[in-house]
Amino acid sequence: MPSTTITEDKARLRAQVRSRMAAFSPDFLRESDHALFQHLLALPQLWEADTLFLFLGVGAEPDTLPLIRRLHSEGRRVALPRCLPGRRMECRLYDPDVPLLPSAFGIPEPSPLCPLVEREEIGFALVPALCCDRRGYRLGQGGGYYDRWLPGFSGFRAALCRRALLRDRVPAEDHDQPVQAVITEDGPLPSLQA
Repeated sequence: MPSTTITEDKARLRAQVRSRMAAFSPDFLRESDHALFQHLLALPQLWEADTLFLFLGVGAEPDTLPLIRRLHSEGRRVALPRCLPGRRMECRLYDPDVPLLPSAFGIPEPSPLCPLVEREEIGFALVPALCCDRRGYRLGQGGGYYDRWLPGFSGFRAALCRRALLRDRVPAEDHDQPVQAVITEDGPLPSLQA
């Protein structure tokens, strides 16, 4: 059997996970989201951070917009990603009075009119993931935006992973940055708790 590269392994796993995600029912997604968010909201690190960096889920990803609105309404400072050329991204403050704009990928993102938030201001980042493993490594969509952003981030990193998509091992390269908490419908993985 010929050897494969980690890039090929990731592409194969992405296809498998996307296929599995396509089979999730709306009821399953709603119930799963509710459980994921309850456990996320129980993380002390989320409440200790002055500024949160969250993402807007699309498709079968967790629908984070209600979570973002709730945190904002409770007075939390929430930043969202905005894609830039060169597969880079910046963080812009969420403002419910400023409409989100579709990015080149169709993902809603904050307007360039929203205030810029520097990485150093952020204490907690919720990182998107197609799936995660029990070591804290995640498989993203493949664009590399978070791989470029995370190395300079010193705050707490968490990811949501539906139980059905949790893996024992996700292919990881040297530049891949693990999260400190993988949250499933059952709560944070105990193996990552220090």
